[in-house]
Amino acid sequence: MIPFIDLAAQQQRIKPEIDRRIAAVLAHGQYILGPEVGELEGRLAAFTGARHAIGVSDGTTALQIALMALGVGPGDEVITTPFSFIATAEVIALLGATPVFVDIDPRTCNIDPVLIEPAITPKTRAIIPVSLYGQCADMDAINAIAARHDIAVIEDAAQSFGGSYKGRRSCALSTIACTSFFPSKPLGCYGDGGACFTDDDGLAKRIREIRAHGQDRRYHHPVVGLNGRLDTLQAAILLAKMDIFPEEVRRREEIGARYSALLAGVATTPHIEPGNTSVYAQYTVRVPHREAVIRKLADKGVPTAVHYPIPLHQQPALTAISRWTDCRHSERAAAEVMSLPMHPWLSQEDQDRVCEALKSCL
Repeated sequence: MIPFIDLAAQQQRIKPEIDRRIAAVLAHGQYILGPEVGELEGRLAAFTGARHAIGVSDGTTALQIALMALGVGPGDEVITTPFSFIATAEVIALLGATPVFVDIDPRTCNIDPVLIEPAITPKTRAIIPVSLYGQCADMDAINAIAARHDIAVIEDAAQSFGGSYKGRRSCALSTIACTSFFPSKPLGCYGDGGACFTDDDGLAKRIREIRAHGQDRRYHHPVVGLNGRLDTLQAAILLAKMDIFPEEVRRREEIGARYSALLAGVATTPHIEPGNTSVYAQYTVRVPHREAVIRKLADKGVPTAVHYPIPLHQQPALTAISRWTDCRHSERAAAEVMSLPMHPWLSQEDQDRVCEALKSCL
């Protein structure tokens, strides 16, 4: 069986540095907000170009903290895409606000900026575009709409850390950005982890307070917060991985481009907008009769995954508490998308096997 994601191959390349980093944490014993967290935050900020990077416990909490820092709450509305993981919308609902879904651009599967402005009401407090599958949404267009209406933009960059938009890195494109370091992400730790990014000093201060129970100093809490701190051990692991991350980004781009060349005319391959790069958190094609294709590929030893089979406006937990416009493109994508094995260490031989298997199935 070809591995869908090969974390073991990556670990073997950097194991001595991972072991050294973990041993250093065990030696100093500062397991919560130890020095490695601050070191990582500096490297994340330098990599993205954002003024501030704040490590948090996971990507979902990063989104919740971002909304809390903006003061989003009951009676507010937040516009986002229905074609994403539920975390994007559940954090809106958890704060008592209303998720408002607008459809995707069928070429990129990212939110369609043309549809955002008609969905804005006096209750709209923020827009959350998702940079899906590793490619940034059209952030210039989205930021321009937000500026006209004096609302914030939160980039959900859980899948796009390392990608770029018109020469700028994902996570440095909006009011606040949030990413995830879940193990399978382009930059992943060995557990849960995430980060928030912003250029706004005031928001950065508020985010740091919220992630530590709302405190600005020990036992003094100017805001209501939560426990959203990044573990020092996970920061240490991420620091070891940062050393090879630029190489992994390059390899992901090369593997994604090779997939698209090999599968041209076979399946609908990812459309990358001019000026964008994708970090290919997933390499996702669109195929007819998906379930039959998945079964045939499994028989040939090729694993697949579906991101995502049910759009958010059709999820039972959200249907009654959200509103949406016509989301036909999201519904069609949900029925057709299929992700193929993708990681920086995928060999050409395995990639050829995947493509030949898919061609035979179609």
